[in-house]
Amino acid sequence: MCAAVVYTVGAARLRRRGDAWPWRRDCVFAAGCAAVVWGLAGPVPGGPFTAHTGRHLLTAMAGPALLAVARPLTLVLRLLPPGRPRRGLLRVAHSPAAGGLLFPPVAAAVDVGGLWLLYRTDLWEAAHRHALLGGLLELHMLLAGLLFAMAVYRLDPVRGRCGLSLRAVTLLAAGAAHAVLAKSLYLSGPPGTAFAAADLRAGAQLMYYGGDAVEVFLALVLAVQWYAATGRRRARQAARDAVPAGAH
Repeated sequence: MCAAVVYTVGAARLRRRGDAWPWRRDCVFAAGCAAVVWGLAGPVPGGPFTAHTGRHLLTAMAGPALLAVARPLTLVLRLLPPGRPRRGLLRVAHSPAAGGLLFPPVAAAVDVGGLWLLYRTDLWEAAHRHALLGGLLELHMLLAGLLFAMAVYRLDPVRGRCGLSLRAVTLLAAGAAHAVLAKSLYLSGPPGTAFAAADLRAGAQLMYYGGDAVEVFLALVLAVQWYAATGRRRARQAARDAVPAGAH
């Protein structure tokens, strides 16, 4: 929750100096932090696999989706004064590596591909035998979820421009891959595990429907962006049409 405090303090500094920063972003960022913390350390009901699935949804999907929509990179850039730290952060955000990772299909492959490796190979069993590997996988799921959400939203100033069509298609493809994974887990658990059938089915259903809910949220953000972009295009066209032909 330290990140939520830092974000709130930074947003308050912007407002004190007269910059506009909507309060709803503070609330969304705090909700994202709460989701991640709850997924990592809070109690989640259900059997072992169902509880794990609930944590996955909070830590790797819902939390990152909320964090990304709050535009944390934009906040940091607006807080930093002109100088080396700000230029360095912009260089990283606009670097070819960042552009490649934030290309929506690449981000989707990192995010959903990691889940397929976790649940459909021996990686799950290895992660439960080695605490360090388990911790690294938790970190990967959080960062991969954040990467995917930022790649779909494109709200922060990062390298490259990706149209709404590509982002929407990528979101649909990633959602389909996640749904297929959930259905496969309904039939058989990760290799090397022996979950009770009822627990496995409940966890798979939670993954399926919970993933759909987060993907609907992502789609709604894209829909708002499309609506705003369409309104701006129509306003520009109306302004051009209002100018008399002889004024050009």
